[in-house]
Amino acid sequence: MHVIVFDDGKAELGPMTDLRAAFDIRSGAFTNLERLIARGVQIAGLRVPDHLADLTRERHPGLKVNVPVPGAVEISGRSPLPDLSSILGEAAANTGEEDGEWGGNELERPWHIKAARDQCLAFDLALLVKRFDPSRAAKATGFALARAPTAVVHPSAIFDTDRGHIVLGDYATVRPGAIIVGPAYIGPHSTVLERALIKAGTAMGPWCKVAGEVGGTIFQGYANKGHDGHLGDSWVGEWANLGAGTTNSNLLNTYGEVITRARPGMPLERTGEQFFGCIVGDHVKTAICTRIMTGAIIGTGTMWAATAHITGCVPAFSWVTDTGTRTFRFDKFMEVTRAAMSRRSITPTPSYEGRLSARHAATA
Repeated sequence: MHVIVFDDGKAELGPMTDLRAAFDIRSGAFTNLERLIARGVQIAGLRVPDHLADLTRERHPGLKVNVPVPGAVEISGRSPLPDLSSILGEAAANTGEEDGEWGGNELERPWHIKAARDQCLAFDLALLVKRFDPSRAAKATGFALARAPTAVVHPSAIFDTDRGHIVLGDYATVRPGAIIVGPAYIGPHSTVLERALIKAGTAMGPWCKVAGEVGGTIFQGYANKGHDGHLGDSWVGEWANLGAGTTNSNLLNTYGEVITRARPGMPLERTGEQFFGCIVGDHVKTAICTRIMTGAIIGTGTMWAATAHITGCVPAFSWVTDTGTRTFRFDKFMEVTRAAMSRRSITPTPSYEGRLSARHAATA
């Protein structure tokens, strides 16, 4: 059966979808699209808003983008765990995970990533454990540490699987003295640095470096938090770099519900969350000892170098210092971006740079 995965562009997911379709958001160990493929769905094509079409073609060169496929079944890419019984059959699709609190729901706001996280991560880790350790397929209970053959672990690292699986992807590295508490996922080529504390509910995409105290946080990929500092119940975009001592709050002093807005100018909304840290957009940079308040949404390309804390919803491409806030010059931004990406031997493509330019122009 032909399947089209689509992003209708009708949700407001803040900086999470500035540079990617909703189905490419990492919502656990997998992105929404990767999870569909891992579940056995044969993807015939993708449908996205026009401004994301070129980037999506580059990211998925083997799939048709915005090309009609007659007779195809469509699945919303904003749904992290859609019901697949009509596509795979009841027996193949019924894993039990879709029936949880988040099963079938769609991402509508950035903070919904936190609501979906635990169910998605548990689902993903169960699949990955069986992939790396096929003998686990016959075991119905208990949690495990599963690692790719190429993963490197220092003997002094500590793994706690009392409450969930821990999976180390290809070429993942865990340095001396690190502690990882399951459920947790360390993606391909990512590194947990010395004496880091990685608490439950954390998932790192590829090529991240993470240190300090991190809990309940999803790293999309290619991001660095290489020093001490707390980060909790958050989502971090690609190419973000959190300076030494950057720390966030994920709980209000009143213990109340977090209220925030998805984009500048939008009304404040109740998130339904007591624990919610921040959303850090792609290419965000913070200076040393930056404080990020509960519920902050930091726009794509922001450079924060002020002693004041980050609060509320920060517009994309903000250049913030103690002298004030202005828009980050695009030529200077791209100079920094090329330097950061070159450290992973990646050069921004014309489509990628064009999308950044368009987003910058919309902000300005």
